Amino acid sequence: MCQIYSGTNPELYQSVSRSLRINGVVTSVRLEQRFWQILDEIAAGEGFSTPQFLGKLHDEVVSQRGDIPNFASLLRVVCTVYLEHQAGLATHPETTKPASRLAG
Repeated sequence: MCQIYSGTNPELYQSVSRSLRINGVVTSVRLEQRFWQILDEIAAGEGFSTPQFLGKLHDEVVSQRGDIPNFASLLRVVCTVYLEHQAGLATHPETTKPASRLAG
């Protein structure tokens, strides 16, 4: 197996919980450290703190699709969409819009 994958730093896949306030309710989200790093990068690039960005993302998804059954899973997929976009690999129209297009 390629060392790129098997040599991954264990700190990157260590689970980390963060408390967030979404719609006035405090909740906890548990993700691997690397996903938090990516979300921090996305949020900073959009001029938001990570909690602000996640609140806006949550509100937009709920307004478009209704309930979010697994917010942590959504966040992991958001990270992969962001990485695809950064690498120029985005293949679906909905993944080619920058996050700054989020409803304000």
